[in-house]
Amino acid sequence: MNRQNDATRPLDVVLFGATGFVGTLTAEYLAAHAPSGLRWALAGRSPAKLERLRERLTAIDPDCAGLPLLETDADDEKALAELAASTRVVATTVGPYIRYGEKLVAACAQAGTDYVDLTGEAEFIDRTYLDQDARARETGARIVHACGFDSVPHDLGAYFTVRQLPEDVPLAVDGFVRTNAVFSGGTFASALTAMGRGTQMAAAARERRLHEPRVVGRRVRTPLGTPHFSAATGAWALPLPTVDPTIVGRSARALERYGPDFRYRHFASVKTLPMALGAPVAISGLVAAAQVEGVREWLMGRYEPGRGPDEERRERSWFTIRFVGEGGGRRVFTEVSGGDPGYGETAKILAESAVCLALDDLPETSGQVTPAVAMGDALLERLTAAGLRFRVAAVR
Repeated sequence: MNRQNDATRPLDVVLFGATGFVGTLTAEYLAAHAPSGLRWALAGRSPAKLERLRERLTAIDPDCAGLPLLETDADDEKALAELAASTRVVATTVGPYIRYGEKLVAACAQAGTDYVDLTGEAEFIDRTYLDQDARARETGARIVHACGFDSVPHDLGAYFTVRQLPEDVPLAVDGFVRTNAVFSGGTFASALTAMGRGTQMAAAARERRLHEPRVVGRRVRTPLGTPHFSAATGAWALPLPTVDPTIVGRSARALERYGPDFRYRHFASVKTLPMALGAPVAISGLVAAAQVEGVREWLMGRYEPGRGPDEERRERSWFTIRFVGEGGGRRVFTEVSGGDPGYGETAKILAESAVCLALDDLPETSGQVTPAVAMGDALLERLTAAGLRFRVAAVR
């Protein structure tokens, strides 16, 4: 492996899409919490917006007055190549990623630059694996998708749970998610785009399976599961067909600590039966609407990207993910919890992931890798120090 990503580059981290809703929150987090000496910069397509953001960050930390500003468009291959070559890590919030992300991933893979994003778009992840994994392995770049609420709390939560269980035995883990949060226009646009691309998503998944190396001597499963009342959580469990179980499964395939036979299921935890019955109907209706391009575009227009819940609403938001892990005669109950998942905690997770890749002593990996595989214990330690809670609730 020829890692081209070294300390001779002028920057450690570039935040691309810094002036968007989550981008601004991530920039504010870095301004308040970046380690002393971190060389970071803001990137986006509007110099005027970047200037205004830098002024805002300077009020948080006067040293931000000297932050470099990089004018870069997601479609400008030359500018993206220059951006990737200037830094050790690129963190991007610019979605939907299937529309705006492919050229940036390609630039990072070519330059040997580590890349992190917030995508929950399975098709995009599979496409970048097919198109860029091999080149990233050659240059030493680590391509780490889903470094926000999708999917770090779930991926590291399962990783944390597995560590409480015996080694070298079959393991089963179930995750149950609860939150009271609301979403932004950018998140809504990404979700609708993914819902409207079911055929393309399935095709990308099939193609990936043809090219991805098979695990030898071990088995990993991520079945959808069925709706049921969970005695372990005291709530109704509804299968969540998000990217999260896929990410957990890929971590399990890469890490032998997950045992010879690992199964993960992923659920939304719902307290009341009427909500348990109504939620699938509402989601099915939204998926159906997303198949019609005109309706999809109209829905996106109702909730503009770049906008999201205000600070007061975010302050009231929270999430909890409870994990039930079993294996080798042992049963453990663990929990990952925090504040506003979609924005406050997502900005924190993205920022800490980028800093982790830039500064921490990590396992030697390259190509497209999951958060747990790329950063594992180091990111777990960072997020715990930053206020996310990982705890063992009970052992039986």
